[in-house]
Amino acid sequence: MKFFKKLYFSNNLFIVLSGLVVVFVVGFFWPLGYAIAKIALLAVLVALVAEFFLLFRKDKNIFARRELPERLSNGDQNEIKIFIENYYRFPIRVNVIDEIPFQFQVRDFSYSATIPINGNYVIDYKLRPVKRGSYSFGGLNIYVSSPIGFIRRRFIFDQAAAVPVYPSFIQMQKYELLAITDKLKEGGIKKLRKIGHSTEFENIREYVHGDDPRTINWRATARKADLMVNHYIDEKSQQVYCIIDKGRTMQMPFMGLSLLDYAINASLVLSNIALKKEDKAGLITFSDKIGSVLKAEKKRSQLYSILEILYNQRTKYQESDFEKLYASIRHNLHQRALLVLFSNFGSVSALYRQMPYLRKIARNHLLVVVFFEDTELDKILESQPADTEQVFIKTIAEQFMFEKKQMVKELEAVGIHAILTPPANLTVNVINKYLELKSRRLI
Repeated sequence: MKFFKKLYFSNNLFIVLSGLVVVFVVGFFWPLGYAIAKIALLAVLVALVAEFFLLFRKDKNIFARRELPERLSNGDQNEIKIFIENYYRFPIRVNVIDEIPFQFQVRDFSYSATIPINGNYVIDYKLRPVKRGSYSFGGLNIYVSSPIGFIRRRFIFDQAAAVPVYPSFIQMQKYELLAITDKLKEGGIKKLRKIGHSTEFENIREYVHGDDPRTINWRATARKADLMVNHYIDEKSQQVYCIIDKGRTMQMPFMGLSLLDYAINASLVLSNIALKKEDKAGLITFSDKIGSVLKAEKKRSQLYSILEILYNQRTKYQESDFEKLYASIRHNLHQRALLVLFSNFGSVSALYRQMPYLRKIARNHLLVVVFFEDTELDKILESQPADTEQVFIKTIAEQFMFEKKQMVKELEAVGIHAILTPPANLTVNVINKYLELKSRRLI
């Protein structure tokens, strides 16, 4: 039985046999056709035996393996490679069927290629996960046929593997690379002029042409008989917390990803940028209860701790409790910090219900509330209504858009910074806000 699981007949064989049946039928009326049909049938049988011998003579005639990354990046295109080597003494035609995790809903993955004698071939394809968690790959199925092309032999390479999907570390590395190469502008990050001097003194050194004359230290100059200047560096070790709302309003999807996953990806990138700026990065998650609380630190392992916490975030689709969030912040944060709150308010009334807690938080910390535009409304607003029903729909869409903008004004009126952003631009807008607040010396 195991042998027959490896043997498959190709469509070419059925086409040839169908032609032979037609020739045999004609042979009843034309004797020469009957003789031709018998010769053709004999040739087909000989070809079948020859191809069977060629394909099944040895067990290890090809080798294949799938190369997977240690983890996949959520919301990004992840590269997967399949390597195939031909040990047959003739060129082969292969059909590759990879058992991709069910989460991708890819049910028609098939790739065909011709591999020369002692040659190899690389198949490169990409997958974009939209949910965090463990993804299980199945076996790697290779169907091999000879140049005759009547039968195929199936090889199964046991490449079963489970790969975790983490928050977007590809996006994190992208912005980190742009920062290192001083090309943040290419990623949409604005270059901001710093206001005033840094407040953190580092040392006194000799004056160098181009130094700001206002930093001259006259006492040190008198003692050394040379111009000496105070050297300042950017203020460091500021606390930056990403606060992620895991309530039901954050489950709205956009391009396959939920708003929660967009917030998680942006939090990872912002935490990495903050650590590169030598600030302390921390994390708080909440819904109807307080979830994870990671104290702001700038140690080497901090980013790994943040990544692991973000990977395990789940939601119960409950209403978020901002009163518990305020109590947790008051209990755990004893020093002024930058708090970037990722949430989503559906209406002005929903914001008003939480406004007392937001104002209390903003008394002791620099609070930035980040919420999302519904980009589907843009399509409705750009359309031309054809009937009364569409007029009502467009009017309601305009009301929703107006309320979102009204929320920004309400927050800014009480001294709370606000970011209203499309999900696709979330990371860029959050980093820009962080850099703006740093340049204005607000943290």
